Order: sequence, then C-alpha cells, then structure tokens
Amino acid sequence: MKSTDIHTLAERLLKGERRALARAITLAESTRPDHRDTANRLLHHLADRTGGAIRVGISGAPGVGKSTFIEAFGNHILEQGHKIAVLAVDPSSPRSGGSILGDKTRMETLARHPAAFIRPSPSGGTLGGLARRTREAMLICEAAGFDLIIVETVGAGQSEAAVADLVDVFVLLLAPAGGDQLQGLKKGIVELADIIVVGKADGDLARPARQTQSEYEGALGLLAKDAAKWSPPVLLASAIEGTGIDAVWETIGEFCATHSGPDGLAAKRAAQAKTWMWRAIEERLIAQVRGDARSRKLIAFLEKQVVSGDKSPSAAADEILAHVKLWKSGAGS
Repeated sequence: MKSTDIHTLAERLLKGERRALARAITLAESTRPDHRDTANRLLHHLADRTGGAIRVGISGAPGVGKSTFIEAFGNHILEQGHKIAVLAVDPSSPRSGGSILGDKTRMETLARHPAAFIRPSPSGGTLGGLARRTREAMLICEAAGFDLIIVETVGAGQSEAAVADLVDVFVLLLAPAGGDQLQGLKKGIVELADIIVVGKADGDLARPARQTQSEYEGALGLLAKDAAKWSPPVLLASAIEGTGIDAVWETIGEFCATHSGPDGLAAKRAAQAKTWMWRAIEERLIAQVRGDARSRKLIAFLEKQVVSGDKSPSAAADEILAHVKLWKSGAGS
C-alpha cells in the first residue's frame, strides 16, 4: 500500500467513516506480512489521535450474559452522548479454526445505533481470550473518535486475565449462584478485577444474586489487593430490568478519577505497551520458525520423537532454537 493510500485511509478513518474503520481493523488482524507492515504504518500515522478513550474489559464465564449486559450498558452510555466501540472476541475452534461471531446478533439494538460500532473477531487460538490484534483494533477505534472501548473476552478460564494488560478497567461479570459457588472462585482473575458485577439480579434470581454479592464481598476481603487506593466493589445489575447499569458506569468513572495521577492509568498503559511488545515478539518468532522451509523437516522429525516419547519437549525445543540460531547467523544450510 502506497504512502498516499495510507494517508487517504487515515483521513477517512479520522472522519469516522465505517468502511475505512472496518478496513483498517481487517489490515491489523491480517497475518500477511505486507498487511501487517501497512497496519503498522497506519497506526504510526494515527498515533497522536489515540489514547483518549476509556478502555473497559468485560469478562466472565460462558453463559453469564456478557453480550446482554454489554448491550444494556452500551445503550445507557449512548444516551449520555458518548460513542462506543465493542470489540467482541469469539473462541475459535481448535479443529477447524472457525468461529461463530454471533455477538453482533446478540446486541441487536446496540448494533443499529449510529454512534456504536461492534466488531466481532475470532480469538484465532490466541491465549488470554483475546483476538490476535485486539490492541491494534482498540487504537484504531480510538482514532475514529470512539471515547469508550469495550473489550468482551472469551471467558475461557484464568488465561483470560490477559485482558487486564490491555484495558484501564477490568470488569468481571458473575451469575447468581448458590452457597457452594465460591468453590469455583478463580483467585487469579478475581484479584485482577477492578469491579465485580453480579448480573441477572432480577425475578427469582434477585435473592441468589444478593447472596452471591455478599459472599464475594467477604472473599475479596481475604485477597491481597491494594485496598489503600481502590477496593473492588461488588455490584448488582439486571440487563433485563435496566437496574444497576448506571451504578456500573459511575463506578468506572470513580475508578478512573482515583487513578488519574502520574502513577495511575498513564503508568499502567505504559507498562501494558511493554507487555504487548514482548507478546508480539513471541508471536512473530514462532511464526518465523514455523514458516521457515529450513526448519520444517527438523520440526516434523522432532515432533514425531516427542510424540513417541524418544525426546522430551524441552530437549526438542532447545534443538529447534539451536537450529534457528544457526540459520539466523547464516551458518545453517
């Protein structure tokens, strides 16, 4: 893509054109080296127009009602004049690599609003419940003028805590449950949560929701969290009745205000950028090794040895890396 074409795409994106926004994210998500180079040049062009949005991650187990909650939450924010982008990540099949990408249909009213943008993306097997280029897509949406970015993660387990390295505020959504439900408490992800929301707090589930709220408030008191600055609240909300949604938004605002100093969100974003640099390095090194013709035969041979038990995975990895070091230095054939 020529520099003039990138400049034109950037100008259209800054004007808020949907087709330009979709095209830019598609470039960022592509695994083609030329597309990745174009996306990097585009992001460099847009750099001074990013960073102005509130970045919110919403996670929770499958079936907890994330999409329903996000639609109610998003509509509430839109009524206050904001522009909202939802980056919804669907799990990819480990066999076919396919993904249903049904979030747009589950957020029907939000998807039709002119000030909202919903982008479902496959996780592509990426750990952490995120798509491969979620961070880049988020920056592109910020440049397009969206002032609230919501990242909805797969909700596949403790690995989804990677979202905490991407957003300003991490919201964990829970479903009402009975007395034993704390046995399933994932200590790692709960410790990372800035706000916990017990959803579906209506009808017959209103009482179990209050019980769940009480139990998590007690559990949080036992976890090591920096309570001096912020103690994660446990809120109740109902997407169906629309109750508690305003309290969630107000609490997000309180969190951002509390962390507005130089050692707050600015420092957090700087640390996140460093983390994502190393994740990009890891991803691209693996892609280079897998894609290099000089390594394929050795990799296939070592894979068979690992499967048969003739070589340990660690020893095979060392051999592959030693081979890569040789051809990187020009000594390998």
